[in-house]
Order: sequence, then C-alpha cells, then structure tokens
Amino acid sequence: MPTFLYLMEVFYIANTKNNLLINEQIKVSQVLVIGPNGEQVGVKPVGDALTLASYAGLDLVLINPNGNPPVCKVMDYNKYKYEKNKKEKEALKRQKMSQAELKEFRLSPNIDVGDFETKLRNVRKYIEKGDKVRVVIRFKGRQMAHTELGRDVLIKFANRLEDVAEISEQPKLDGRSMTMLLIQKK
Repeated sequence: MPTFLYLMEVFYIANTKNNLLINEQIKVSQVLVIGPNGEQVGVKPVGDALTLASYAGLDLVLINPNGNPPVCKVMDYNKYKYEKNKKEKEALKRQKMSQAELKEFRLSPNIDVGDFETKLRNVRKYIEKGDKVRVVIRFKGRQMAHTELGRDVLIKFANRLEDVAEISEQPKLDGRSMTMLLIQKK
C-alpha cells in the first residue's frame, strides 16, 4: 500500500473516531431514518434520506453504523456537537469538584502573630478555590504536656476562617500531632 494512501486512511480514521458521519460521508445504500422529532420514518435509500434532511434544513447523521440496517437521524449536527461538548465539560467540572485537593499546613503551639496571619491568608486562598485543608500542629519535647495550647491555636485558626470555612474534623491528637480538617462552607 502506498504511504500516501496509508496516511490518508489513518487521517480519516482519526477524524471519524470521535465524530459521526454526516450527509455525503455516509456510504451505505439503505438506512433506517429517524425524523427530527424522534419519529421513525422507515427504511429508505440514502439519497432519499439526504433529500428529506435537506428539505428540513438539517443534517443526516449516522447514529448506529452497526445496525441492520444502519440508523440515521435527521438533526442539526452543530447543535448536537455543541450540547455534547457542554455536557462533557459539565461532567468534567463535577468530577474536579468531587476530587478537591487536600492541602496540609503546619503550625506550632507557640506560633508568632505574623506567621499565623500568613498561614491564614494562604489557607483562605486554598479554601476559596475549593480545596480541603488539613491543619497540623506537631508537639516537640515538653510541649506534649500542654496539648491544650495547640488545640486553642487550631480553634482560633478555624474561628478566623469561619466566613469561608467550616470544621469537617474537630482537632484530635494522634501521637505527637494534632490535626483538624477544614472544608469550604456550603
């Protein structure tokens, strides 16, 4: 097979992979025609089906090429593609929202005011973007004797973000770390 014909075949397959065949691209003799309102017109030669579609000012689209006979529908192909793309984008958007990223921020029980404000600003950005944020306080040495100080820092942190965030998991101590999970307010 000459290289040119092979490349044309590959190009044709790549183009028709996601797109349906329309109008003159349909190369079968008989098709089952479905009208623009969903009514079944019957089995017709492709020429008659094309004439029917052109009278309606619409396209003849091959919906099921594997049927016996193949099934075509009279519809506005551009509108169909637009609505299909819109549905795909909406599904992708919902998928991204359900897969919100989990960010982790570490604080200390004796955090300075400037550091506290900086972390607060950064967490606010992520929460507003829709991500979940885990705030962790790691206790070192003698700090384990005063875990209530760490809990107070976490509660103060959550209270400062209460306009955009809510506490999903209350502060809990796990070994030397105390964690709290914040999510975007509904």
